[in-house]
Amino acid sequence: MQIQTELTKLFAIRVPLLLAPMAGVSGGALAAAVSGAGGLGFIGGGYGQRDWLESQITAAGNARIGIGFITWSLANNPDLLDVALARAPEAIFLSFGDAAPFAATVAKSTSHLVMQVQTLEQARQALDLGADVIVAQGTEAGGHGAKRATMPLVPAVVDIAGDVPVVAAGGIADGRGLAASLMLGAAGCLCGTAFFASQESLAHPSVKSAAIDGQGDNTVRGSVFDAARNIAWPEDWDIRTLRNPYFEKWKDDLDQLKASTEIENARYTEAAGAGNTDIAAVIVGEGVDFIKSSQPAGDIVEAIEAQAIGVLSG
Repeated sequence: MQIQTELTKLFAIRVPLLLAPMAGVSGGALAAAVSGAGGLGFIGGGYGQRDWLESQITAAGNARIGIGFITWSLANNPDLLDVALARAPEAIFLSFGDAAPFAATVAKSTSHLVMQVQTLEQARQALDLGADVIVAQGTEAGGHGAKRATMPLVPAVVDIAGDVPVVAAGGIADGRGLAASLMLGAAGCLCGTAFFASQESLAHPSVKSAAIDGQGDNTVRGSVFDAARNIAWPEDWDIRTLRNPYFEKWKDDLDQLKASTEIENARYTEAAGAGNTDIAAVIVGEGVDFIKSSQPAGDIVEAIEAQAIGVLSG
C-alpha cells in the first residue's frame, strides 16, 4: 500500500510528510535526508543569516528540497527570498507574518507557495494570496505557535480550503499522527519534533539528548527564551519548549528579563553554544514523548510511513 494524496501528487513524493523548517535545526543535510526517504524536507531560513542559508543550501546538494522563512524576519531581509529562489526549491514555506509582499514573487517562480496558519482568518488570507498548500498548525507544536489545538483546527481549515491541500501540524510525531491527519481531511502532515534529535539535525548533541529524555507533560509555552535571545517576536506567537530552570526563574518576571537583555543574552548565547540545557531552550512540542533515540532521518520517515499504512489498512 502507498499513501496517495493531493500533497504527494503536487510534490511528486511517496510519503505525505513535510519536514518543518526549524531555525538552526533543519539544515541542508536533514532536508535532503527527509526528501531522499520519500517526504519533502525544508531548510529553516532562520533569522536572516545569509551566509548560513547559503551554506545549508550547498549542504543539501542536488536534493529536491524546500526552504522556509519566518515571514516577519524575512521582511527585514527580503533579499534572502532571492537567494532561496535561485536554488529553484520545490516550495517556499512562509509562516508568522504578512506574506503579501512575497507571494507574488514566489508565484512568478517555479516554486510552490506553502503558508502556515494558526487561525481560520489567516487561512482565508493564505487562500486569497494564492497558497498552493496551507499548513494548519496547532498549539501542540514545538517552537512558535498560537492557541488553537490541532484536532479542531485542521478540519476547520479543510472545510474552507477547497481544492488547496491542507497539511496538519502540531503534536504529530509518528505514523498514528499521520493517519489521524488524513482522517481529519488533511493531505499530509508537517513534522518537526520527530526529527529534532535525528542524526542529521543541527541541534547540539546535549540538546538532542534532552529531547530524547523529554516528555510532552514537561513542555511549556511562553516568551522567556525569545527575551533571552533578544528576538522581538510579535505578541501573536510564543514558543513551546521543554521546561528548564531558566524558564522557571524568569517566567513570572519577563519585564525584568527584558531589562537585563545585555547580560542575559550573553549568558544565554554562551549556554546555547555549550549545550547547557539548564539555560538554553530545547525547542520541541508535545510529540516529544515519541522520540526515543537519535536515528537517521530516513529511518524516521520510513517508520512513520509504515506505521501509518498499518493503521490505515488495519
